[in-house]
Amino acid sequence: MKKFTLTILVAILLNACTDSRVDSSAYSTMLSTLLSHSVKEVSILQTDEKENAIYLDARSKREFDVSHIKDAKFIGYDTLNFKALESLQKDEEIIIYCSVGYRSEVICKKLSELGFTNVSNLYGGLFEWVNQSKPIVDGEGNITNRVHAFDKSWGIWLNKGEKVY
Repeated sequence: MKKFTLTILVAILLNACTDSRVDSSAYSTMLSTLLSHSVKEVSILQTDEKENAIYLDARSKREFDVSHIKDAKFIGYDTLNFKALESLQKDEEIIIYCSVGYRSEVICKKLSELGFTNVSNLYGGLFEWVNQSKPIVDGEGNITNRVHAFDKSWGIWLNKGEKVY
């Protein structure tokens, strides 16, 4: 973990990468280091053009219950919720997200291996979704500003909303 933290700090200090897909250059640098970028990625801005996309949440059930993108289906990470996949066609547009994009990137790969042909990782995850003032809902479907920030070290990337741990 120390090596990972050091790598992130060095990249930020050197401003090694800037990416217009997220609002913060530091967050952009962290994502460029954390993610493998081996799957199709979609920015928050690009989601405006994807009205019929199906959103799958690759976080824990506890995180999902605090808040999620409206109409998103819980798929999980450690144990995939295959029931959420039963109603999906293999060629439907699917956007998978987690807090920052790491877990969802892994799930994108798994769904591709299962024959899904139109899956994308939400670049910057739910944190960037909220940072760009996009709405989220709680477990009852009510608009909320509460976001499960995973833990305090990851919560630094969430700049808006109320952090829940």
